[in-house]
Amino acid sequence: MPFLPLLAGAVMAVGQYFIWMYAPVEETMGIVQKIFYMHMPMAWWSLVSFFVVFVASILFLAKKTPFWDHLAGASAEIGVVLSSLALITGSLWARPIWNVWWTWDPRLTTTLIMWFVYVAYLLVRSADVGGERRGTISAVLGIVAFLDVPLVFLSARYWRSIHPAVLGSKSGGMEPEMWTTLIVCLIGWGLLWSVFLIIRTKLSLNEAKVGRLALKRFDSA
Repeated sequence: MPFLPLLAGAVMAVGQYFIWMYAPVEETMGIVQKIFYMHMPMAWWSLVSFFVVFVASILFLAKKTPFWDHLAGASAEIGVVLSSLALITGSLWARPIWNVWWTWDPRLTTTLIMWFVYVAYLLVRSADVGGERRGTISAVLGIVAFLDVPLVFLSARYWRSIHPAVLGSKSGGMEPEMWTTLIVCLIGWGLLWSVFLIIRTKLSLNEAKVGRLALKRFDSA
């Protein structure tokens, strides 16, 4: 879908306009609050990535179709990148507001645990375990790893936390212009996420195909 990257780029550009020109400056936090419009979408789409890993892993175990294994791996890579960026931008936001780079807040702690779990998942995928066995081990880990994702989502709502629970609250303490900007940014990052997922999955499938052809040629030599 060649139009999708163009659409993603256009919406991301519009999102930047909304962030810097449309959304008002928050009274208490000031200009640094605008990190939120990048931090929040990256965090949310990382959770979506890990949900895709969960679903694709179940489908791989059920159908043994390689496509689902490659989709799970691609989505995990994107999720780790986005969650890494979310942790970094969160620290940059926290420093001037709370005067700390990091605190063992429930949301931050569960997110860090999630990050380590999915990094371990990627390490397992890169291990020298051949064929369907590697896919099966990865799929089981992809399902188990998802147990931490709901904890990340619910941590700021049900545990004492300095981290704001923006979506899901009655007002979120945000002006309508802020909500509009957040929605535009969520859509933009969602389109970009889709582009990355499609490209990385296709690349993974092609890598596997080249590997099989090379092995076949080596065996016939």
